[in-house]
Amino acid sequence: MYLPEIGQKIKQLRIQRNISQIALAQQLGVSKSVISSYENEIHYPPYDVLLQMARLFGVSTDYLLGASGNRSINVDGLTDTQIEAVTMIVDELKTANKSK
Repeated sequence: MYLPEIGQKIKQLRIQRNISQIALAQQLGVSKSVISSYENEIHYPPYDVLLQMARLFGVSTDYLLGASGNRSINVDGLTDTQIEAVTMIVDELKTANKSK
């Protein structure tokens, strides 16, 4: 099953992280034209590239595939106190967005 929103998500995540198509291509071991074909929904990334992108962007493969609207935050390497601080920041941002 092809989920066309994956191209939009790849592009959005790449731009949010200020990564060019060339830089992303180099990190994934593919060409710039391959990245362009993913973003323009001409081709679908294979499993191994999908996993690499999820790790690189810090999101789940479910998020990239549209199976989940939720992003995840990788907290590996953080202390419990740091994880709690990140959680508090996320909660504050959610509260601020609700009041808009």
